Parts: sequence; C-alpha cells; structure tokens
Amino acid sequence: MESGSARPGISPFNFLESVMQSQTETTTANTDETVSPLETNFGNEQPVVTVPYSSLRPSALNARTKPLSNIPALAANIRAKGLLQNLVVHEMKGSRGKQRKYGVCAGQRREAALDLLHEQKHIAADYPVPVRIVSEGEALAISLIENSEREGLDPFDVLRAYRMLAEEGHSVDYIAALFSASPLTVKRRMKLANVSPRLLSLLREDAITLDQLAALALADDHETQEHIWFDANEWQRQPNYLRQAITRAEIDASRSRLVRFISLAAYEAAGGYVRRDLFSDDENAGYIADAELLQKLVAHKLDTTAAEVRAEGWAWTETRVERDFLELNRYGKLRPVQRPHTEDEQREMDALTAQQDELAEKIEALSEDDEDAYEEADRLNDEIERVNATIIALESRALVWDTQQMAQAGAFVIVGPQGELVIERGLVRRENSAALDAAGATVTGGPQAEAPDTLPAKAPNVKPVHSAKLCQRLTAHRTAAVHAELIAQPTVALAAVLHCLIPKALPEHYGRTSSCGYLAISGENNHDTLLSVADDLPASPAWNAVETQRARWIAELPAKRDDLLPWLLGQDPGTTLLDLLAFCTGTLLDGIAAEEKPHAINRLAGALNLDMTRYWTPTRTTYFDHVSKARIAEVLSAAVSPKAAADLDKMKKADAAAAAELRLAKTAWLPEVLTDLEVPATPSWSNRDDEDEDDSGDADTGDGTDDPPKGGDADAEPDAGNGTEQINDTSTDAEAAPAAGSPLKPWPFPTAESINSEQSGPLAA
Repeated sequence: MESGSARPGISPFNFLESVMQSQTETTTANTDETVSPLETNFGNEQPVVTVPYSSLRPSALNARTKPLSNIPALAANIRAKGLLQNLVVHEMKGSRGKQRKYGVCAGQRREAALDLLHEQKHIAADYPVPVRIVSEGEALAISLIENSEREGLDPFDVLRAYRMLAEEGHSVDYIAALFSASPLTVKRRMKLANVSPRLLSLLREDAITLDQLAALALADDHETQEHIWFDANEWQRQPNYLRQAITRAEIDASRSRLVRFISLAAYEAAGGYVRRDLFSDDENAGYIADAELLQKLVAHKLDTTAAEVRAEGWAWTETRVERDFLELNRYGKLRPVQRPHTEDEQREMDALTAQQDELAEKIEALSEDDEDAYEEADRLNDEIERVNATIIALESRALVWDTQQMAQAGAFVIVGPQGELVIERGLVRRENSAALDAAGATVTGGPQAEAPDTLPAKAPNVKPVHSAKLCQRLTAHRTAAVHAELIAQPTVALAAVLHCLIPKALPEHYGRTSSCGYLAISGENNHDTLLSVADDLPASPAWNAVETQRARWIAELPAKRDDLLPWLLGQDPGTTLLDLLAFCTGTLLDGIAAEEKPHAINRLAGALNLDMTRYWTPTRTTYFDHVSKARIAEVLSAAVSPKAAADLDKMKKADAAAAAELRLAKTAWLPEVLTDLEVPATPSWSNRDDEDEDDSGDADTGDGTDDPPKGGDADAEPDAGNGTEQINDTSTDAEAAPAAGSPLKPWPFPTAESINSEQSGPLAA
C-alpha cells in the first residue's frame, strides 16, 4: 500500500481492523523486517495551521457515531474563550480548486459547537479554525486513538482546579461561565474542594467516593469530618449514615412542614443557623439546628394571622400546629350565607361554565387510537383545573358571614399537613349554640359537651359513609402505601418491629400488653389478603414498588433455605439487612379494616409522613362506583364547588361517577378513612407489685422513667395532637440542638434509642 492511502478495495473499517489486529497479535518476525508506511510515518504529524470555518465538513472516517450531547454548553465555552484545542482533519477527495474542503475526523463535538455559533451568527464563514491535517489513510485510526486513549481529569484534580480558581479571587459566576456550568454546580464542587485534605487524598486513591465526600461536607470543620470518617466502621461509612452522624440533633428542613410554613428564608433572617446541603435538589434542602427559634417563628406567624382573622369580627380565635379532626368535631360549624351574584359576577360565571363544558366535550371527542390523545387530554385537564379554580374563587367571594352570628362563633388557625395555612372559620362552642339557634343560624355538626353524661345515650343507628367492602379496599391501599414507605425508610421499619417486640420481651418493665396492632408478628404474609379485598391494587404505585422489591429479593436470596443464614451473616447490616428487614416488615402489616375507626397502623403512617395522594387517586374504579350518587355529590361539593355538585342532579349514577372522576382529576382529595390518623387506645394489664402502694412511690425520680398512669395505656404513645410543646416532633430542649460549629460527640451509630427519638417520634402522633 502507498503511504497515506488505504489499500484499494478495502473499506476504512476493514483497514482499521487490520491495523488493530496487527497491534494485538504476537509476531516472531525479525526486528529488521520492513515496517508499513503507516507505522513509520504515524508520529510525523503536520504542524497546526488555520483554515476557514466554511471549509470544514463532517467526515465518514470519524470513529464517533453516537449522538452528540451538551453542544450548547461547549459552544458558549468556545465563544467565551476561543477554541483551545485544534481539530484533526483530512483533505476530502475532489475538493482541490479554489477552496479545499476538509473532513473532520477528530473533534466532532467542537465542529458541532462551531456550527451552532455560525448559525447564531456569532462567528463568520471565514472564522479561523486551528487544525492538524493528516492523510486520509491515517484519519480513522487517529480518530479512534483520540477518542479511546484520552484520559479524563482525576476528580481530585478537578476539585483542586476549582479551589485554585476561587483562591485566585475569581467569583462563582466567573467560574461558572468559564466551564459553562451552573453556579450551583460550581458551589457544589467548591464545597467538596474544601473538605479535609486528608479525605481528599483518599479520593485519589479511590478509598472514598464523591457521595461520601458530599455527605461529610455537611460538617464545616475538618476535625469533625475526619473524626466521623476515621472512627466509623466500613459499613457505617454509607452516605446516609454519615449524614445522620452530622445532623442527628437537627431538623431536616426539606421534610419539615413547619419550615415550609414559615419559609427557610424567614428562619435565616431571624438569625437561625442552617446547615446547607448543596448536594440535594429538594426544596429547602438543609438542616435546622435551633428548634426553639423555629417554634417561636411558627407561633408568631400563627398569632399574627389569628389576630387578623379575629379582626374580621369573630368572637375568638385559637392556633394549632396541626389539624386535629377529633377536636374539630367537638365544635359545631356555622354555615355562611351565599349572596346573589352581581351582574358582572354572573356573566363571568356563565362564561366559565360554558368554557368548562366546551373543554369536557373536547376530552370526550378525543380518539383512543390517537397517539397524541393522552398529551392533549393532559393539556385539557390542566385547563379544566384552572377553570375550576377560577369558579371556586368566584363562588367563595359570594359566601358571606352574618356579623351578628360571627360574634357567637370563632376560628382555628392551623398549620396544614403540607405546611400551608389553614383557617377553619365558623366554629361554634357549646355555650354559644343556643344563642345562634335562637337567632336562626344554620349550625351543622352540633358541638359536643366537654364531659360525658352520667348515662350515655345509646348511639343512633347511622348508616356509615363507606361500606365494609369499600373500607377494606381503601385500607388495603393504605397498607400497601405504608409498605412502600417502609422500603424507602428502613430505619422506621426497624423501630416498628422493636416497638412491637420490646414490650413482649420486657413485660416486667412495660406490663402485660396487647399487640402493637399493626404487625402480625406470627408471620402471616399479607400479599394474598390485600389482593383479595382490593382487586385494583396491582395498578397502584405502592404495589408496584413493593413487587419490584419482591422480585429483587427473590433474585438475590439463595435458592436453598439451608443457605439462608450463612448468606445473611455475610451481608452488610447497615444496608442489605436493613433493606431486607424493611421489605419483610411490610409483608406482615395488618392494616385492613371493615369500618372507619382509629387503627394502629396510623402510628406508622405518622412516623413515615405518609402522603396517600402519592399512591391513591379518586376514580370510578377506586371509589365512585362503590358509593351512592348522594355521596358523589357530597364529595364534589366539598372538593370542587357546590355548583359542580348541583350539575350531577340530572345525571345517572354512572355518568355522575364519570363526571366526578373528571372534575377531581389532579386534586388532592382523599376519603376520610385515608386521612384519619387517630390511633386507638391499646389496653394494658400491668402485673407490677407496687400498684397499690402509696402515691408517694410514684413520684418523679428525675431519671425520665416515669411509670405509666394507672388505668392508662402503658404501651400507647403520648398524644401530641393539641399541644405546641413540640414542633414537628422535635424536642425543644436546649441541648437537643448544638450550636453551629460545635464539635460533635463520638460516632452515633443508630441504636434503638436513637431511632426511637429521631424516626419514631411521629408514632406518637
């Protein structure tokens, strides 16, 4: 073959294959054997020259065929700093003449970035591009070598470079523009670069991962970072345990509804310290150290809002950090009066109703065979949701309260479950109900007496809202959702199992107790039972998550039972065994109920911050086909608007169910059985010998181990429903939140006690 050209009749790919084969095969040829021209001239590259941008063309000899990515970022970098690395090109056949054409065999991404800059008119056709010109025969081999032999920067070197740029005085925005990165990415890398040098040196040795460094970066001082890392066992070095070691006495702001209520900015403005987690994409990512300040800010915002509500004319207002439905049910509810719409309001209402009907007709007209129908349906549903919100706002403006009646009623100002402000107006106390009745006010849900009658009246036979079969169906979904959350939060599963086992193991300490109520410790698997009462469960996201884990463990566990214990003993207890425990615990959940009443599984639901809207939505199949038309209208009136409920009057039951599904699409409505978090009182029979001793024997010894009250529930958790002594299940003790920058105590591997205090606090809710 001639120098600089491929053999006749041999394709470039076959030619490359022969070259690579010649590099890998072991030969016994003499050292003075003639070497091919390609091998002798391969290192004699031509000097770098410049050619006009307009002369460049894509080359079929470029080894890279994968679609290109991140071209806009590269183009921005080239525009800011110029082309720092030359392209490698070869002269294309038949291009000799006025202007030669060059095929780009190495530097395809840079060529694409130049194309983008030219398209955006940032460079001209004669823009000088540095290139190295090689022969066509060498082009494919050089392209392969450049793309396969290039070694990226070591992560240590990347972080070191970022730190050096910052130490030279360059701003975050400058560095971000230099690397075409976001300012957040730059901040994250600089945060990693400021970790202890001892730990960074481990990164070069592959003895620590970037995820582990990111977790340790939560601590601001090097001493704490090194102490936590080097004092930990191998399995304690998982990123989640490292974060827990640093933030064990702090509140996770991304999960706290109280932080969402006041905002993290307000907490910081008040002087609160936030341990920022730059490596989380969650809103409000960070950890709050001052729980007492958080309480004060929440109380102040509630009190300020309560004063504004009382200024409306209400007789009284009260504040609560969480909604307690049992407490609210003790009050009557004053019904507002709906005034007639003004002419302008009526015209607006008619227009919105017509728009709503038009959108519904468009959805009905969509063809199921159309590939774009689902996308169009989502768009129309979003528009319907916007129109519904406007109608509700318009109707709410027409609801007014009678001034004289307001003087006999009050309101609760509450922090909602998602950190939103909730105001329950028109609440009627028992002592005010007679005066309101005399004034002709409409009061629903009569207020209950504070103390029961001596002889309680027999409860009237009231038909339940949900049938026993529907209750079982709904509570099966709740059980599956709790299982899915246990898989995601395995430490809560560990705490739940211990919560059930410890009173049985130590009856002399806790007294003879009944079961915890939400786990079948006997080992009864709930899989078939759940499916038998809820045939729609396989479509649930929770069930899919559980079944994915089931398939995982079937694949990972040994086939023979005799091999199971040795396999378990060889696994990492902090990851594999904890995850497996969480899955197995979920299979023992006993949460199906045939009636609406407090259930023990609500302890776990509270501990997991369970949001059922993630796992269940109201549809014909899941709900509306199983309730009466009157119930459908009641739900629609409460969740959408009274007018939406009135529209169902002339519909048949099936049509009403379909309309309700459409109107409640993308809403967060849930039936009461899925929102009630009340926990039943569990009977306890104590066998202690000192029950009948003098009361002085029950005095507080100051060791924090008070005996349970007589006749009370020794196994039940304390009720945090109405008080404000705890915020978001966080103790207000001063020692619970160390000052920022204070040295941490020795490694706090999660124990039953620490998990109980950090994860199981909501079990009491």
